[in-house]
Amino acid sequence: MYKKIDQKDIEFLKSVCGVENILVGEEINEDYSHDELGGVEKYPEVLVNVHSTEEVSKIMKYAYENNIPVTPRGQGTGLVGAAVAIYGGIMINLSQMNKIIELDEENLTLTVEPGVLLMTIGQYVSERDLFYPPDPGEKSATIGGNINTNAGGMRAVKYGVTRDYVRGLEVVLANGEVINVGGKVVKNSSGYSIKDLLVGSEGTLGIVTKAILKLLPLPKKDISLLIPFSDLGTAIETVPKIIKSKCIPTAIEFMERDVILAAEEFLGKKFPDNTSDAYLLLKFDGNSKEEIEKAYDQVAKLCLECGAYDVFISDTQERNESIWSARGAFLEAIKATTTEMDECDVVVPRDKVAEFIKFTNELQETLNVRIKSFGHAGDGNLHIYILRDELNKSEWNTKLKETFEKMYEKSRELNGQVSGEHGIGYAKKEYLNESQSESYMEIIKNIKLAFDSKNILNPGKIY
Repeated sequence: MYKKIDQKDIEFLKSVCGVENILVGEEINEDYSHDELGGVEKYPEVLVNVHSTEEVSKIMKYAYENNIPVTPRGQGTGLVGAAVAIYGGIMINLSQMNKIIELDEENLTLTVEPGVLLMTIGQYVSERDLFYPPDPGEKSATIGGNINTNAGGMRAVKYGVTRDYVRGLEVVLANGEVINVGGKVVKNSSGYSIKDLLVGSEGTLGIVTKAILKLLPLPKKDISLLIPFSDLGTAIETVPKIIKSKCIPTAIEFMERDVILAAEEFLGKKFPDNTSDAYLLLKFDGNSKEEIEKAYDQVAKLCLECGAYDVFISDTQERNESIWSARGAFLEAIKATTTEMDECDVVVPRDKVAEFIKFTNELQETLNVRIKSFGHAGDGNLHIYILRDELNKSEWNTKLKETFEKMYEKSRELNGQVSGEHGIGYAKKEYLNESQSESYMEIIKNIKLAFDSKNILNPGKIY
């Protein structure tokens, strides 16, 4: 059993962080009881705004000695309840630890605190002709949240995911000790890769208080292609052929007409084309117009051979922004059309994407529930949303469980995984258990035990 917070605990927290940074009971904003989707709700007993590694360390040492659960939190843009205080206790808000500490242009690294926003990093480095490739849709997320979920995003096809760009971490452990893992070195075979284990651990193994990120030189040009198809199956079946062509785009997204129409209505802006039932959206980047044109010309011809109606080339910043701002608004646009929704963030092999999407379309009819989807066709990561609409709470819970079970069962059949980039958190842990062997889950539990023997750090998540 965890200790309940009392006045003595609150006084200790005030002594560490200052009275103005401690919020209790009704002082805690409703936003901190849930994340972006809001399917899991629970208030922490006390919310602490921290500003330094030293403060986080002192809080964790105290929590460890007194058996108090602690939930680390960034901007709360997650979708699986990972930043919700399931057992109450202390919530540590890291979003005010938001300094850019150092740009090292010799080693191409950026050292930041965990509360720096992804959009801030993107703007800061691009102004200096540098590039941080991971590109999740939610640009107002903190880098700490991205690291904790190993966020991917649209550029993963060419550049990889967050784990590929984390060189080093400063981490506060459950007992308050501070460790540094990795660093500015490019190669490292010095024992187990604790850094890579911490990336994607959803705040259950340690609290990231500093990160050293790898940067690349900024590509000088980029061009997007919007490619309409008669149906989604034909569009998605073209993707493995694009990858095989060796002219690898930076991003390959798929979308259907109804999601585009929802985004148009949500943004109050027209998409370049909304007349076809299905689309691929491709982006190419490089250092010269000639280099990019050579790549996209080959891919455009291939798409037309595979049944595309046309290829719209978007080679101005204004056109690019109109397309990608619509793509970035898909989640909010779908959310605006219903009363509540939940997401299946499944990932399957690239050549199975079409089969999985066809299955979800059939499931919509079979179970009589509205399902919308879009996602990263180039890496097999699908974002599939189940919409509540007018269902009552009991019907919704039953329908949701049934839909998830069938989708994750299909994912296992296709050699897929439960989550491509949003993590497991609280909401998806039963599906992780179903998809993995007992031996695998036992290893996960033992890793947790090694880092946090009292299970006080973000308990109730992942397993």
